[in-house]
Amino acid sequence: MLKKYINQKESSQRSSITMIKKTTLILILFIGFSVSSQVTDFNHIDFTIAENTAKLYENEDINNLPLLTHKLTYKLTTEVEKFRAIYYWVCHNIRNDYTAFLKINQKRKKLKNDSIAFLNWHNEYKKKLFNRLLKHKKTVCTGYAYLIKEMAFIAGIECVIVDGYGRNITSNIDTLGLPNHSWNAVKLNEKWYLCDATWSSGYTNEKFTFLNDYNDGYFLTDPTLFAKSHQPLLKKWLLDTNQTNQEFISAPIIYDATFEQKIIPLIPNTLHIETYNNEKLYFKFKTLKTIHLNTVFLIYYTNNGSEIKLKINDLQNNNGFISFNHILSKKGIYDFHVKMNSEIISSYTVYVERQKKSINY
Repeated sequence: MLKKYINQKESSQRSSITMIKKTTLILILFIGFSVSSQVTDFNHIDFTIAENTAKLYENEDINNLPLLTHKLTYKLTTEVEKFRAIYYWVCHNIRNDYTAFLKINQKRKKLKNDSIAFLNWHNEYKKKLFNRLLKHKKTVCTGYAYLIKEMAFIAGIECVIVDGYGRNITSNIDTLGLPNHSWNAVKLNEKWYLCDATWSSGYTNEKFTFLNDYNDGYFLTDPTLFAKSHQPLLKKWLLDTNQTNQEFISAPIIYDATFEQKIIPLIPNTLHIETYNNEKLYFKFKTLKTIHLNTVFLIYYTNNGSEIKLKINDLQNNNGFISFNHILSKKGIYDFHVKMNSEIISSYTVYVERQKKSINY
């Protein structure tokens, strides 16, 4: 539950409730078709040949990147198919190095007040990371981003490494730490796109074992969705969004499933929500894939882990915009989660104050 990770706000901080309610109503009225959808630019492309080519060279050595890149791309005609083959191969053949991740994370925490010292240490440690990548095909985000960039360059595709902040349930919540993530921007058909091979490749389970579980949602992702969990140091790599650091760290929590299902949370636009009992709490999402309304739920978990479904009202899908509301009946602090297609796609901490009764004179 989010309460394990997020500090609860004091009641003295809740004077902005009325303004938040007004702002939410304004957003509901005016938020619309401004959400970009770069992910649809290549809907007409069939990536089957590119993916099968990547599978054909499974477990290929990476000591000769030009040769590997040639094998992956020489039969493909378009830039995006070549890049798909490279990306798909990297995500399926490079494993996440959790031991190195822990070491970097520990050093990051130790030197959190001395960014220069951390960068000096990290630049030196990169040499060991590179050797582990070549020898064991295991790496962290910088290694994934490096491979994507180098192989794209060999294939004649412009690609850069983007450094910045990755956000999940344990990182960059409410406050911004030191930069902790790297990903790629790639130029295809004279247009820039974003992708994250690290988070596409899989995840580390509770036994600290890496499981390859490819998530295509991080490939050429819609910039608005990508920005929900990625904040670059250079703001130009937000592409057509203009998210501030504060907006980034205060946004709702989203998950791998959010990317896999291509769902963009719009309202509420903050993790912490302050409101009164008997008031409506509005939710709105942009979906880039088909979502059936009977799979949409608002839930919370009890202390013993039981899932409770909350009543939602006015559930509708208007041209890919799913919206509904819930009336908060009791005072308290709640962790609410939105589920679609049996997966949690966004989480919020809701602070509910008792409605003050008006006095008539």
